[in-house]
Amino acid sequence: MLPVNENGSDESPYSGISSIALDPIYLAFDPPEVPFITQSEIEAARASLGPHLKSHLIDYPAVRITKQHLLEISFARFTAKPDPEHDAEFTKFRHDNSDWLQDYCLFKLLIEINDSHLTWDQWPEETSCPDSARKYVATLRKVDAGHVDSRFDYFAYVQWLCFRQWRALRAHADSKGVKLMGDIPIGVSFHSADVFFNRSEFHTNWFGGTAPEGYSAENPFIHEWGQNWGIPLYNWDAMAKNGFSWWRQRVTRLSEIFRMTRIDHILGFYRIYGFPWHPRRNHEFLGLNHDQAAKLNGGRFPRWFHHPDDNDENKASNRVDGDFRLRAIIDAAGETEIIAEDLGWVPEYVRPHLDELGIAGYRIPHWDSYEDGSPVMGDIFPENSFASYSTHDHDSLCATWENCRKTITLHKHQPTDQGHWASESCTHSLQLLAGFSGIPIPEDNNWPPYSDAIHWRMIKSLLESNSRYAVLMVTDLFALKDRINTPGTLGEGNWRLRLDISPHHMAERGRILSNLIQLTKRATSG
Repeated sequence: MLPVNENGSDESPYSGISSIALDPIYLAFDPPEVPFITQSEIEAARASLGPHLKSHLIDYPAVRITKQHLLEISFARFTAKPDPEHDAEFTKFRHDNSDWLQDYCLFKLLIEINDSHLTWDQWPEETSCPDSARKYVATLRKVDAGHVDSRFDYFAYVQWLCFRQWRALRAHADSKGVKLMGDIPIGVSFHSADVFFNRSEFHTNWFGGTAPEGYSAENPFIHEWGQNWGIPLYNWDAMAKNGFSWWRQRVTRLSEIFRMTRIDHILGFYRIYGFPWHPRRNHEFLGLNHDQAAKLNGGRFPRWFHHPDDNDENKASNRVDGDFRLRAIIDAAGETEIIAEDLGWVPEYVRPHLDELGIAGYRIPHWDSYEDGSPVMGDIFPENSFASYSTHDHDSLCATWENCRKTITLHKHQPTDQGHWASESCTHSLQLLAGFSGIPIPEDNNWPPYSDAIHWRMIKSLLESNSRYAVLMVTDLFALKDRINTPGTLGEGNWRLRLDISPHHMAERGRILSNLIQLTKRATSG
């Protein structure tokens, strides 16, 4: 699953306003999932959404407003008519989660006070830092304690419902032998409760991302400078002094829900590329060289933290840093299994080190090849690995195949230097996919359209691999061309995909997949 932490205003699951708080948009409302709400109120809420529920894309604001309305009603009835069982459970939740919940509730109140703007660095002075904010809210409480306390209670109540439902889902999954797998982003949003209250543990004037890795048609900034994600860099030295308590708290809480968790961009534990400006300034640096950028930005320009992997000494230092930090994460995770998203430009020391720690890394068949261009076959994949054809940041398997076919055909008739490069790249990708799956490679480079035969042949090959886990993105399983996210862009379609799959189609695909799981001996006993 993508991160389930409470989102910010852009609705990317990687821009949560808290590293622990869960997003109420995932709450189920059918009684008794949310207490004190009637079935007729739920049906009226669904009716009010109307066409939004039939759209191919999710309308997050409309859904959030509707669910918040129901939550406010539920909370009002909860406080008006005390229920001993619910009261005791809620009180225990607040006590057990006091280490993060109180600050989170304060942050939510500050957002309301500042007209729902998350940009705490632009809030008025009385609310822009923790000490002044606490004094300001204490003053408000003297004027209207009922309102302030009620809002604190409401925000805590919503989180209680969220954790209650997710823990119930975890228990149900455990009873069926199903492992829920979560996702921990390498960073947190600058405009989050975490950064607001823990500024000494972040570098708030440096933002993480990636160095330029090649041509990007979607975004010229990525081509020139790389990806600037806007996540503040960690002050690892400060974190180390307190035993990585922030990380331990984060991992421990999510381990209550997930039995496995993927750490997004695990390379960031070793070293990360930093930008000395917020993404809102990216446009200022288009077309500039490093000297011009440094002049515009007070002498600072993007660089690696702490060291680039440009010599043996720096590589050894980065490996030691990664080892120190990841061992703290593993310790905090306990029995929760860690999976590494180790894609991109991966230094040669990373994968052996992850294997030493028992952390499985990704294997993408059409990205793995030998020097002669031939594919790395599935039976060569290390057992301690996580095989998949794509992630949320990539085209689906179906879209990859069809887009490559179209690119090859187009540039046969419209040859250009750039087109020749694109055609060669696409040809190589299809050759790797076909070679990995035992699909005949056409001598004339006229590739057949994507079909069920190709689809299931490739899925079977992934399941036959030696990797401990063979994983299908939902769009791959159902042969959809939809893309979940295009990195480095703020397109309207990002993160908004709503699956429209009939029960019949779902059952049909499920039966075929089940047979392949049995055939490839992927099925567990019992």
